Amino acid sequence: MSELVSKNPATLEDIGSVPITSPEDVKAAVTKARAAQEKWGALGFSGRAKYLLKARKYLFANITKIAETITRDNGKPLVESVTAEVYPIAEVTHYFAHNAAKLLAPRAQGIGIMGALRRSSVIEYAPHGVVGIISPWNYPFSIPASEVIMALMAGNAVVLKPSSVTPLVGQAIADMFDAAGLPEGVFQHVPGNSTTGEGLLAAGCDKMLFTGSVGVGKKIMARCSESLTPCVLELGGKDPMIVRADADVDVASSGAVWGAFTNCGQTCAAVERVYVHKDIFDKFVEAVVEKTNALTVGNGLDDGVDIGPLTTQSQLETVEAQVADARQRNASILTGGGRVEGLQGYFYQPTVITGVDHSFQCMSEETFGPLLPIMPYEDDAAAISLANDSEFGLTASVWTDDISKGQLMARELKAGTIMINEAVYTYALCRTPWGGVKNSGIGRSHAREGLLELVRPVHIHTNRWIRKSMWWYSYSRELYEGFIVLAKNITGSILASAKALPTLLKLMLKKKS
Repeated sequence: MSELVSKNPATLEDIGSVPITSPEDVKAAVTKARAAQEKWGALGFSGRAKYLLKARKYLFANITKIAETITRDNGKPLVESVTAEVYPIAEVTHYFAHNAAKLLAPRAQGIGIMGALRRSSVIEYAPHGVVGIISPWNYPFSIPASEVIMALMAGNAVVLKPSSVTPLVGQAIADMFDAAGLPEGVFQHVPGNSTTGEGLLAAGCDKMLFTGSVGVGKKIMARCSESLTPCVLELGGKDPMIVRADADVDVASSGAVWGAFTNCGQTCAAVERVYVHKDIFDKFVEAVVEKTNALTVGNGLDDGVDIGPLTTQSQLETVEAQVADARQRNASILTGGGRVEGLQGYFYQPTVITGVDHSFQCMSEETFGPLLPIMPYEDDAAAISLANDSEFGLTASVWTDDISKGQLMARELKAGTIMINEAVYTYALCRTPWGGVKNSGIGRSHAREGLLELVRPVHIHTNRWIRKSMWWYSYSRELYEGFIVLAKNITGSILASAKALPTLLKLMLKKKS
């Protein structure tokens, strides 16, 4: 059996391996999950919550080990392994274990005047069955674990294929759910490469969740379309930050530096382009450069490190190519602009660039690395136009002391989440929906909107007045003329519907039981 070998991106040392799951074994895992799902769904919300809260206890008992595994496998500093990976899962588990029943409670649906005829409709929510998850390497713990938790709480069985780049974190997730004592087959971990992922797409899952690149996401959507399998895609971002003239420069510049360089910029919601009002442009740029130069780059396991390495060689090369494009076109590279000398891993200096426009790669293409390009703008309308000029639309931010003006601007930005005086972090708010528009993907995770992606609505309609319905056979002139009256009235206002009630009752009573 072949294996996936994990490489620490800070040291380039091999740190462990996991077996690659064959397509045949993936299919068997989906079959096993399907067999286990019915009993799992029958446990109800409270029964399922007990298992997931056991997983949460395991998380707390092993928090140091899990955080260190994330840092070794992905490269991010230990602080971020806790704040951006472990903390969100503690919150997600607690919130959905205690609130999924309320969020997915059956609801009565009004049906207008037909309700007066002792008819009623209720919307209930049923699990899809087996949910397949293909997860990324940039947040290898928080993204897949949150999706697993929500899918399980909704009553589904889950088959998880973690990123091949961070296989040890995938194994840590599997260990957490194994420790929870889930019924056999309810959660299946299928580590592997692209062949394993292809096997999961072909195995007949009832819904697919994917987080990753636009190119792969489109291929997955095409594959899902062949079997009409619904999917949720969370893809890339080129998230804009608008800094108005009235913004607090100290706060906004700190937000830009953290928003651009957290997780070494490998965040779909990272600040990847900044538009600053011309009146404060120089002051803002000066503050950003000063704060960037104060950052410490190094091994994420070491104390005091702010930025770890990029996770992969290919991502390092992407950043280098964008900086080379900017340098060749005479942009101003104010700090950074190259690899970090003396460090063996995939390290790149946090880089700040000005003198760019939307024809530069660093302003139009997703970077996914520690690169921050900054442009001036003239007025709010220009800033909004620049921010919306992108194939992506995941998040955006507006920085201002005038909250009302910021909210007005936010409503004109084309993104799934718009923040005012904040950046990036809202993925950790599990009570709010997460997802984007345009090439940033389709569907949502988190919040009630995310839970609704993991269930199918079932409409149950009841007729308590057990008579033959008026639109059944046989047809007559009277029925024809009666429905003309109904069409003109019953589909309108409450008053109009009331006027139509005699005609409705007459037609109903004409039918014998």
